[in-house]
Amino acid sequence: MSNSSLICHTNISPNQNSPRNATIDTISIHCMAGNLTVESCGALFAQSSRGASSNYGVGSDGRIALYVDEGDRSWCTSDSSNDNRAVTIEVASDSTDPYAVTDAAYNALIELCADICQRNGISSLKWEGDSSLIGNVDRQNMTVHRWFAAKACPGDYLYNLHGDIAAKVNEKLKGDEDMTQEAFNEKFADMRKELQDNDCGTWSEEARQWAIDNGMIYGSGETEDGQPNYMWADLLTREQMVVLFYRMAQKVGLV
Repeated sequence: MSNSSLICHTNISPNQNSPRNATIDTISIHCMAGNLTVESCGALFAQSSRGASSNYGVGSDGRIALYVDEGDRSWCTSDSSNDNRAVTIEVASDSTDPYAVTDAAYNALIELCADICQRNGISSLKWEGDSSLIGNVDRQNMTVHRWFAAKACPGDYLYNLHGDIAAKVNEKLKGDEDMTQEAFNEKFADMRKELQDNDCGTWSEEARQWAIDNGMIYGSGETEDGQPNYMWADLLTREQMVVLFYRMAQKVGLV
């Protein structure tokens, strides 16, 4: 099970169970009830005496940290069943009600939630604000700490934005689904154009020169500086591959 590539800081907490005993199908968003940096929050969770942790933390500056691997259960929502199925996220906030968060933290939270969903096969986030739907992930797969303990977490600011969070995450998740074949072909062609030049590493210089000198590679057209364009980074089709094999066979007298 992978972790998010969005993280910029890691401080693995001892407060966890490894591995988690359930498949990830839920996200639980918390507030730190303070404007902690991801390093400060991680330092707190690194203390075994705290008896608490989360999978991720998001700072007011939008930086993201990992405290418990996604494959492991954090100690975050005062409920082992929820923590075993949920990825938990602590977000830096004001220290007083309604525990507001910065725009940078909020935007990073959206990106992180979308990333978690994509990597764990969660097709969409669902929120009805109904604690009776805990575990009924076909209708609601977001949970909050206040449903499991006498706490204000995640604060009214984030709690009241859960519907917006779900909508923004789902917009990101369905982006590729809405792409037409025509749009995909256009993007693919643009990607190919970026590869069709002579950019390459020095490690292959001798081999490339040999291929040119021995007629293995002819290139196609010219670059802007008038040099033959060998398109070293471009894709190789099977058709092109067999032509290379054929040229080599000609060179060694097999055909």
